[in-house]
Amino acid sequence: MASVNIYLNFNGNCEEAFNFYKSVFGGEFPYIGRFKDMPAQEGMPPLPKEMEDKIMHVSLPVSKETVLMGSDTGGEWAPSFVQGNNFSISIGADSKEEADRLFNGLSNGGKVTMPLNDTFWGDYFGMFTDKFGINWMVSFNKNAQK
Repeated sequence: MASVNIYLNFNGNCEEAFNFYKSVFGGEFPYIGRFKDMPAQEGMPPLPKEMEDKIMHVSLPVSKETVLMGSDTGGEWAPSFVQGNNFSISIGADSKEEADRLFNGLSNGGKVTMPLNDTFWGDYFGMFTDKFGINWMVSFNKNAQK
């Protein structure tokens, strides 16, 4: 069965926000990655210097079932940033087939912003906005299989 978590986007203050959340919820960050850790991608413009130390992805387990995740926004995504509407629903699928089924079903009639594909961090991952304007992320981590 898929898990559903909230993914928050910030306009440059993700690290500050997640350190605050950590002070309230407790726990540790199992992963914190910065944009400078991303490998260069063909066809993508170089990373602006001011984004290098910003957060590409951070996760904070809140309970056994729930993980709060987030990143800073910038570059091509920054113009659409709206505080208060800066979140996505993140689905962690149990299989590649489930990821495909959920992605294809929920994105039907919406706009795919990143097709499902294998990523440099090891997940099968994609993003879209559904026909109701809700942002979604779907991923399958083959290393997290039960």
